[in-house]
Amino acid sequence: MLVRSTTKYARISPKKARHVAREIQGLAVSDALDALTYTPKKSAHLIGKTLKSAIANAENNHELSADELIVKEATIGEGPTLKRFKPRARGSAGAIRKRTSHIFITLTDEFEAPEEKQRSGKPKKRDTIKSLFGEKAKPAAKKEEAPAEEAPVEETEATEESAE
Repeated sequence: MLVRSTTKYARISPKKARHVAREIQGLAVSDALDALTYTPKKSAHLIGKTLKSAIANAENNHELSADELIVKEATIGEGPTLKRFKPRARGSAGAIRKRTSHIFITLTDEFEAPEEKQRSGKPKKRDTIKSLFGEKAKPAAKKEEAPAEEAPVEETEATEESAE
């Protein structure tokens, strides 16, 4: 069963909060709470409050045990941005954007095997060519030259006998 909890309009940048949210995904609830307790960031405190709210929802509304819960998903969305201005040199003004976040946490009592992480970054040029053209894109292999002909073993023995 899925249990959700939301905190809206949290006064922290979503980019800063996502770093902490990524760390708790897939962890057991007790491990996630421990990690958030000892993380010295403002977002850890806000995410911890949302996680505790999700645990309380699971226990009170759905009668689930907190020991069996896993953080399935911790998502940080963008909230509205407060626009402020600061005076700058020569009569101009500089914009200041005070960003807000929406924190969404989903807990589950079903264990799921972790998915394999895909490799990040751009694919190598060789992989791209193979995917476009298949096996034809392989570079032409150098033709192997035939090794120099060697005298068979029998003939050398025969020459040794004739030499005697």
